[in-house]
Amino acid sequence: MVRDRGALRPGSGGPAAGIVLALACAAQFMVVLDVSVINVALPSIQHGLGFDPAGLQWVAGAYALVFGGSLLLGGRLADLYGHRRVFAAGLGLFTVASLAGGLATTAGLLVAGRAVQGLGAAVLAPATLTLLTATFAEGVRRTRALAVWTAVSLAGGAAGNLLGGALTQYLTWRSTLLINVPIGVIALGLAATALPVDRARTQAGGGRLDVAGAILATAGLIAVTYGITTAQTRGWGDVVTAVALATGLAALAAFVVVEARMARRPLVPPRLVRRRAIWLGNVVMLLSGAVFQVPMWYFLTLYMQDVLGFGPLATGFGFLPHTLVMLLVGLRVTPWLMRRVPHRALIVAGALVAAAGFAWQSGITAGSTYTSAVLGPAVLLSVGGGLFNTPLTATVTSGVPPADAGAASGLMNTAKQAGGGLGLAALLALTTTPARTPQALATAYGHAFAISAGALVAVAVLAFALPARRDDAAPSSAPEPAGRRPTT
Repeated sequence: MVRDRGALRPGSGGPAAGIVLALACAAQFMVVLDVSVINVALPSIQHGLGFDPAGLQWVAGAYALVFGGSLLLGGRLADLYGHRRVFAAGLGLFTVASLAGGLATTAGLLVAGRAVQGLGAAVLAPATLTLLTATFAEGVRRTRALAVWTAVSLAGGAAGNLLGGALTQYLTWRSTLLINVPIGVIALGLAATALPVDRARTQAGGGRLDVAGAILATAGLIAVTYGITTAQTRGWGDVVTAVALATGLAALAAFVVVEARMARRPLVPPRLVRRRAIWLGNVVMLLSGAVFQVPMWYFLTLYMQDVLGFGPLATGFGFLPHTLVMLLVGLRVTPWLMRRVPHRALIVAGALVAAAGFAWQSGITAGSTYTSAVLGPAVLLSVGGGLFNTPLTATVTSGVPPADAGAASGLMNTAKQAGGGLGLAALLALTTTPARTPQALATAYGHAFAISAGALVAVAVLAFALPARRDDAAPSSAPEPAGRRPTT
C-alpha cells in the first residue's frame, strides 16, 4: 500500500495536526448543522410545500437514511483514493445539493435534494473521522481530538437550532439550506490549500469499490423505513407495508452475503467486525442513535411549536441548554474521566442518566411549562449524552489498522445515522395520533420519549459486554516506524 504523499503519521501533534483537526471539525460542523438547522423549520416547510404529517418525516429521514446507507461506501473511498480527494468531493456534492434543496418548489424536489445532501455527507463525514484517526494515535491525543470533534458536532446541533430559528422567522425556511453554500465554498478553498496532497492508494486485489454492497445497504434501509412509515396509515398487515419490509430485510441479508462471500473489496471487511469492540459497539451506537440525534430534535421541535406555542427563534433558543451542558461535559469532564474510568463504565452511566431524562420528559402535557417539560430533562439528557458519546466513539474505532480506518469510521457513522432514520420512523409508527389537539400531541410525544428511555436502558445493558479499557491502557502515541506499512 502506498502512503498519501505528505500525509501525517499517527501520533503527530504539531501545527499540521492542528490544521487537520480544524478542517475535520469544520466539515463535521457543517454536516451536523444541516441535520439540526432543518428541524426548527419543519412546521414552516410543512405549510409552505404542503407536506402531510407522514410525509414530513422524509425531510429529515431522507437525509438520515441515504447518509446512513451510503456511509460504508463513503468510508471506503477515503481508504482507497486518499483523504484530501474524497474530502473535497464530498464537500462539493453536499454544497451543490444544499443549493438545489434550497431552491426546491415541490415536496418531491426538496426530499430529493435532501437525499443527495445525505450522499454528499456520507462521503464527507467518514473522511473527517479518518483524518483524525490517521493523524492521532490511540491514547490521550486521540481522545482530546475526538472530544473536540464530538463537541463541535454538538455545537453544530445548537448552532443549527438557533440559526434555523432565526433564518426561518426573519427570512424563509429556504435560507436554512442555502446557508450551506457559502460555508461549503470557503471550506473547499481551505481544504485545497491546507490538506496534504494525496494520490490513489493501491492495494492487493485492486481498488474496486463494492458498489453492489452500497446499493443493497442503502436500498435495504430505505425500504425498511418506508415499510415502517406506511404502517402508520395502512397498518402492519397491509400488502404494501409487508412487501416493503420484506424487500428491505432481503436486501440487508443480501448485503451481508455480498460482504462475507462475494465482494473483492468489501465495504465492511469481515476481519473488522470480528472484533467485539466494533460489532457490539456499533449495535450500541445504532440503539443510541435511534433516540438521540434526529428523533430527539424532531419530537422536541414539534412539542415546543405545536404544544407550547413557541416560534422558530424561541424554539432554537429552547435547545440551547442541551448543547451547553453537552459541551461542558463532553469537552471538560469526559476526557478527564476517560483516563481514570473504563470506557464502558462511562457508556453505561451516561445511557442510564439520559434514560432518566427521557423518562422525566415522557410526562409532558399540554399544560406543562418549558422549565418542567424541556429544561429539567435537558440537563439529564445532556449530561448522559456528554458522558457516553466520546468513549463510545473511541471504543468502536480502537485497535483499527490505518488501512481500515475509513471502513471503521463509515461503519460507526452508518450505525448512528441509520439508527436515527429507523428510530424516527419506528417512533412515529408507534406514537402518531390522528387527533391534533395540544393534549393529544403532548401525549403522543410523551410516549415517544418513554420508548426512548427504554431503548437507552437496553444500551446500558449491552454496554456491560464491551471491553474494559481506558486511555492510560491504550497503545503508545509514538509515531509508527517509517518502514512499517499497515497490512490488510
